[in-house]
Amino acid sequence: MTDLLEIREKIKLVYSKYEVFILPLAKFLLAFVVLLSLNSKLGYMGRLDNMALVLIVALMCSFLPTGCIILFAMLFSLLHMYALAMEAALVGLCLYLVMFLLFLRFSPKDSLVVVLTPLLFFLHVPYVTPIAVGLLCGPASMISVGCGVAIHYLLQTVVDSAAALNTMGDEEAIAKIRLMIDGIIGNREMMVMIAAFAITVLVVYLIRRLSIDYAWTIAMVSGALIDVMILLIGDLIYDINTSVVSALLGSLLAVAVAKVIEFFRFCVDYSRTEKVQFEDDEYYYYVKAVPKMTVAMSTKTVKKINAQHVRNEAVSDREDEDSYRSTGAQSRRGGMGRSVTTERTAAGRSGYGTTRGTGRGDRRVGRSVTIGSTSQKSDLDDYIEDFDEEI
Repeated sequence: MTDLLEIREKIKLVYSKYEVFILPLAKFLLAFVVLLSLNSKLGYMGRLDNMALVLIVALMCSFLPTGCIILFAMLFSLLHMYALAMEAALVGLCLYLVMFLLFLRFSPKDSLVVVLTPLLFFLHVPYVTPIAVGLLCGPASMISVGCGVAIHYLLQTVVDSAAALNTMGDEEAIAKIRLMIDGIIGNREMMVMIAAFAITVLVVYLIRRLSIDYAWTIAMVSGALIDVMILLIGDLIYDINTSVVSALLGSLLAVAVAKVIEFFRFCVDYSRTEKVQFEDDEYYYYVKAVPKMTVAMSTKTVKKINAQHVRNEAVSDREDEDSYRSTGAQSRRGGMGRSVTTERTAAGRSGYGTTRGTGRGDRRVGRSVTIGSTSQKSDLDDYIEDFDEEI
């Protein structure tokens, strides 16, 4: 577990350090995948199915707000619908306007949810959406999830109705519009999927907000079970031919993805939970504190050793040692540890460390005496007196 926590901290450190480059790259890749999936699913306008154009638009999305990915994706899908039939593009535009108004009114910050939900349907892993949204967002995100589901089934209706729309003439515009509207409103599978995802988002959000141990784990497991249960009930009532195996496998994958999200967003240690109670003049407070799992990152310090610098230090140490030895030898020859110099000057006699001159030019006479201990002080005084008498 410690290794995983260290990896998490390193990932966070890298993200915080290179966030300026990571976010545009992530938006570029998301826009690129979304536009490619639209071209592969629809592909009715050959001019849009151009790799250079997709790269240019994805590059533009990397520097624009995230909501621009939705606008370009809607524009691409409408152009493909227009190439198929103008009536299909008209129905798609009306549905986009209704969803856009709902999205702006309730959850304007969930643009990623609207983009990722149809993309996950295209990748055949749609059950990740409601559990992840319930863990990371609020209850208003049900609208965003519902809009994403509706966009997926709108595109699916266009693909299923393409053969019938091609056989109809231009004079049958009303029949084309009715065909598209009936295909969307009469799609019971879409209604069941929207209801299942919305209820799952709400249940996951409510449970993970509870002050109980392992609330996030309980929320994601409960959400997966409720999602599968609603889909099975809808299959029994409306006969929508839901695959039980795919629903179970998709729910297990959703729980695994949710555990990864929990590790990065809500990794706590319930074994060290503390409960605190205190009061003030107006309230009593009951606080439950759960510490987060953190680990100090290990740092490695590399010391660069310069061979020339080490050689110079060795030579300097050897010179210091030789100087110390020579000083010790001189001290042993003198029998004392401190030197006192007396000199003859014109001013007369002086004590320790002074000079005396003779008045005969610059010639000076001096001697040094080394004092090693206090017991030799009397010998030093006698020696100085004898020296003065000689002078």
